[in-house]
Amino acid sequence: MSTDLALSPPMPPTLQAPEPRTAPESGISDYPEVAAIYRDLAALVGQPIRPIRREAMAVYLRYFEERCAKSKPVIERARQFIPGGVQHNLAFNYPFPIVVDRAEGAYLQDRDGNRYIDFLQAGGPTVLGSNYAAVKQQVLALLDECGPVTGLFHEYELKLAEFICQHIPSVEMFRMLGSGTEAVMAALRVARLATGRKKVIKMGGAYHGWSDQMVYALRIPGTRGFEAHGIPWAYRAHTQEVAPNDLHALERTLRFNRLRGGTAAVILEPVGPESGTRPVDFGYNQGARELCDKYGALLIFDEVVTAFRLGLSGAQGYYGVRPDLTVFGKVVAGGYPGAGGLGGRRDLMSCLAAGIGGGQKRALVGGTLAANPLSSAAGYHTLVEIERTGACAKAGAAGDRLTRGLQAMITRYRLPFVAYNQGSICHLETSATMFVKVNISRPWTIPNAMKEIKTRKHMMEEMGAAYLAEGIVTLAGSRMYTSMADTDAIIDTALAGFERVLRQMEGVAGPKGFRLKAEC
Repeated sequence: MSTDLALSPPMPPTLQAPEPRTAPESGISDYPEVAAIYRDLAALVGQPIRPIRREAMAVYLRYFEERCAKSKPVIERARQFIPGGVQHNLAFNYPFPIVVDRAEGAYLQDRDGNRYIDFLQAGGPTVLGSNYAAVKQQVLALLDECGPVTGLFHEYELKLAEFICQHIPSVEMFRMLGSGTEAVMAALRVARLATGRKKVIKMGGAYHGWSDQMVYALRIPGTRGFEAHGIPWAYRAHTQEVAPNDLHALERTLRFNRLRGGTAAVILEPVGPESGTRPVDFGYNQGARELCDKYGALLIFDEVVTAFRLGLSGAQGYYGVRPDLTVFGKVVAGGYPGAGGLGGRRDLMSCLAAGIGGGQKRALVGGTLAANPLSSAAGYHTLVEIERTGACAKAGAAGDRLTRGLQAMITRYRLPFVAYNQGSICHLETSATMFVKVNISRPWTIPNAMKEIKTRKHMMEEMGAAYLAEGIVTLAGSRMYTSMADTDAIIDTALAGFERVLRQMEGVAGPKGFRLKAEC
């Protein structure tokens, strides 16, 4: 099967960047070997899948029927009133979502009393661990004083903005919004206003929220508007994609645009699309910065996941690259609602001045509940605690320990799987679902590609279910976020659970009479 996973192209000599380094507060100790990851992923997607043995999978599925008996009827009832039965994508689990009643530190507990090691961490924001006590106390105190929202200014808005501006190198001003999607919309609006240009370039496969213009080339490069159902073509007419980790492709597109009015912005996740699922070479961001300067485009970093997870200075501090605008989400409200914002150069951010203004053009953004006292207080105290405790480095060390353990298992059992991490963002690719090639310019190839994706997606769902039955919550069975709460003992317990699953893969000599750990 053909793929787009060629080895990372060499950077032009003029775009070389410094070697990776580790700052004292960094959540990344060692930068992954990107070329080796792409080589191994190409090998994985180029061969048939290696799923869990059917008899073992049957045992794992019985876990949900027997041990999650209280969750199932709640979800069945929810399907009558909620489309799909859950309100957001992270909650989808195979064979059915579990109902979580408690969250604390490194653990979740479901309706039936089952406890799980939590590597979802709400999609990334809880670097301190879930329901962190010191932040919760501050939030409860705020609720006693003024409640969650007033519609007027609260000093915590200032405290949060000051903290972010003091720690993120490129941010001179910060505007809080309701979500990462809203922050991306604001960033692109500012970029177009400031440059007078329309074109926006993203990396194929990246997710930058669900606004009409960004539902383009999601998850799999080359798919363009494949998932843009209900969105007229005109809304994404000025959105373009380039191959991940390819500076040559980026420059070709920038050069092409220069002949047709220019590029407003290049938007990218600094670790690579989908939280580094497709990682980039260490020098890619510096190369993108230089190309944006050369062609007069703004550089936007989407740090929804990486800000205050990879370090107090974000991914941009680690890479030593200053974007013009930075998109925030997740952690800026500490896992509480209302997590989004935009920061950047003073001249650009001034385009977002709130209030009834006149005399200059503004990029209109709104949000009645944006920067409410609850979100601002939760975000501020979370960031203060992250700094005080050194949470980024601790979470990163946990991610290193988890990844090293997974890599050792993959070698030991001679599996074609790939494990890698950027600090506390960990990846375990077993089915390579997002690496199947889809080329919509050759429509006759799409049915086979979609069949392949469906097969691999089901394997990924089964992997996630097996991990859950072993007491481990992951993001879609292929991504894990570690937190400060993950001690060595917790990571080692999780690794034992992962190993029990990997020993049940087809082609691995496994024990007879397989039972769940909970049944032993």
